[in-house]
Amino acid sequence: MTKQKTLLLAICCLSGSLVFSQSLKFGIKAGTDIHKLNSKSFKDEFSFGYHAGFFLDIGIMPKLGIQPEVLFSQVTADTSSSFRDIYQLSNISKVKLTYLNIPLILNYKFNPFVSLQVGPQYGVLIDQGKSLFSNGKEAFKKGDFSMLGGLQVKISKIRIYGRYVVGLNNINDIDNRDKWKNQTIHLGLGLAL
Repeated sequence: MTKQKTLLLAICCLSGSLVFSQSLKFGIKAGTDIHKLNSKSFKDEFSFGYHAGFFLDIGIMPKLGIQPEVLFSQVTADTSSSFRDIYQLSNISKVKLTYLNIPLILNYKFNPFVSLQVGPQYGVLIDQGKSLFSNGKEAFKKGDFSMLGGLQVKISKIRIYGRYVVGLNNINDIDNRDKWKNQTIHLGLGLAL
């Protein structure tokens, strides 16, 4: 029920923004994810993944805009020896996570080319690769709330962006012995259509 309320709220906000918008552009984007799970259970190193999706660029004022996005994202994380010690699972060395991320970004335009981007992001876990437990118990929570910040450079219809995303909630769905939080750097290209 919470997912439905969140989606309804996002649609209402987007609809209200569209009514008052000065400009509207639709586009596609793709890039790399440099990801790390902050915890004792996973290696303290970044791994690479990818993301792809689409965006709306909604101009509200000359220097201010909103950019809602929907991104399919896939990353991997390597477990550490602490994971095996805490959860007594010796055969798990790598976890693959697939998210549907929905950022709602506020763009502050320094000039026609460079924008500062900040905002919240909600990620829905679509797949965690495989069940970590023989009884099928899920290891990761289905939702992840994050905040992001970054820069976007606009050259004609091309968007070049880099942003840092930090998870705010614990996504460990096993227990509270170890807190797991996502941390991601997005680097990519977009094309306004």
